[in-house]
Amino acid sequence: MNNIIKEGKAVLKVAMVKTVSKQMDVFYNPVMKFNRDISVLLLNSLSRKGLNIADPLAGSGIRAVRFILELKKGKIKTLTVNDYSSKAVKSIKDNFKLNKIKASDDIIIKNEDANLFLLDSTGFDYIDIDPFGTPNPYLDSAVRRISREGILAVTATDTSALSGTYPRACIRKYWAVPLRNELMHEVGLRILVRKVQLVGSQYDKALVPVFSYSKDHYMRIFFRCTKGKEDVDSVLRQHGEFEGIGPIWKGALWDRKLIDRMVKGNKIPDNAKILQVIKDEASVGGVGFYDLHRIAKRYKVKIPRKEELIERLKDKGYKASGTHFSGKGIRSDIPLEKLLKLL
Repeated sequence: MNNIIKEGKAVLKVAMVKTVSKQMDVFYNPVMKFNRDISVLLLNSLSRKGLNIADPLAGSGIRAVRFILELKKGKIKTLTVNDYSSKAVKSIKDNFKLNKIKASDDIIIKNEDANLFLLDSTGFDYIDIDPFGTPNPYLDSAVRRISREGILAVTATDTSALSGTYPRACIRKYWAVPLRNELMHEVGLRILVRKVQLVGSQYDKALVPVFSYSKDHYMRIFFRCTKGKEDVDSVLRQHGEFEGIGPIWKGALWDRKLIDRMVKGNKIPDNAKILQVIKDEASVGGVGFYDLHRIAKRYKVKIPRKEELIERLKDKGYKASGTHFSGKGIRSDIPLEKLLKLL
């Protein structure tokens, strides 16, 4: 049964199901609204205009509809929407009609295999890889067709492998050993970053994260692409082990100037808190964070309120913030011994 729903400025006709799965005739996941919110916000926060945009795994077409309705004037040069499923393409056309959008030379709908669609193209300034499960099958073609200074967005929903529930699967699919403790989501995200970067390195493309996060059942990274051997070598030097696992990406997960613009440009109140937390932790940097419950249990120390502890650390001259990876975590540059002494 189809229902009419509203997301952002888009109106959508979708089948409402009890369980979201890849067996759905036309894929739509309401939980991923935040994912799409951030895609719109990030693109609107870039100074670039006239982007050639590709959505190779479009499903219901919700992301494309929102791009057309919500991106700033002049942001889109062309938007190409694709899905392998003929039922999905019919749904995209229906939803375009519902939102009074007409296909044209600038707005193109295709019904092809995602990889062939990308490889047959001349390239794009923004490619969104948002599959059900691992992004691995699409990384090579997406990397090959992302333009210089383009943005490649990658989602992974197979977090059980990346977060250490199935370590052998992580080794096979992502070429790294995961961690299974309070740091597992950050480490999993950094494993995914490195995997995409390794694919890019084959084509002398350096892919540097400009915005990353882990939420609900998925991980999401936006990469900026530059081209050249020196840039790639610089990226690869930032790969290494962490607490005996990995290798992982040990560099920054965020571009701080971009986040500043995103926080200022955000118009959705429900998203303000997580954006502010990410902005704060981006200013601290580093790999990993302190889990306050684990510290209290292991070292038998009393932990003050998280906000109070963050202020005390700042008063002592250290960087400190919360982390979106855990409500019980603090990101700080203070060494553990000094943190314990302070507590």
